Amino acid sequence: MSVALRFDRVSKSFSHHGGRMLLRERLVELARHSRPRFQALKNVSFELAPGESLALVGCNGAGKSTTLNMATGLLLPDSGKIEVNGRVTALLELGAGFHPDLTGAENVRVNAALLGLTRRQTNARFDEIVEFSGIGDFINEPLRTYSTGMAMRLAFSVATASDPDILLIDEVIASGDSAFAERCLEKIRSFQRDGKTLLMASHSPTLITMLCRRALWLHHGQVMACGAPGEILDAYQEATQGSASVSAGGS
Repeated sequence: MSVALRFDRVSKSFSHHGGRMLLRERLVELARHSRPRFQALKNVSFELAPGESLALVGCNGAGKSTTLNMATGLLLPDSGKIEVNGRVTALLELGAGFHPDLTGAENVRVNAALLGLTRRQTNARFDEIVEFSGIGDFINEPLRTYSTGMAMRLAFSVATASDPDILLIDEVIASGDSAFAERCLEKIRSFQRDGKTLLMASHSPTLITMLCRRALWLHHGQVMACGAPGEILDAYQEATQGSASVSAGGS
């Protein structure tokens, strides 16, 4: 069976910031490799076939965003292997890379190029991007004049216009007004109908069960379980409630 995305025993750690130091102290620390490290992922393995959809479940700091960033190639693993087959578009932080002094139109062209679209492809999809965003005549105004919602709509429109094979999402469709969220959902559903692969991180049980066939529960960077969304969400919520009860009883 072909694979769109595979994590094979992937681990990733980050250095804890030690606060302000003199340069000499920092160099000594680096030479001794003494700075404590935070283990973000520990031997994480999963795979997605083309057209499959998987939700990452877990509390803040569980490793969901690290997993998504590694799938994009923005982060490299300390150990293990990541296999990606196809064009990837990540909706991790809408508006990242947009410049406030450029017009909406200029930002569209710059970001489309960063996503791998040629000038001809961007020109062919430009009207579609603007129409989907609902920006209208503001497309020729500087981005600094946009509301947060307008900038988000434009960013989402550019990102999804790149026609990816694999779509990575990190909670962004939970932002903005309900009309924007519904447009996002319909766009994502259309990607799924076209056989695209989806990997998303969300705290919303509704979104997870609506969009994904499987869920992967991460806890402190480790895989706790993987299976049907309803079963994984029940297990995760039960564990979370249990932890809360223990904390409350011990306080």
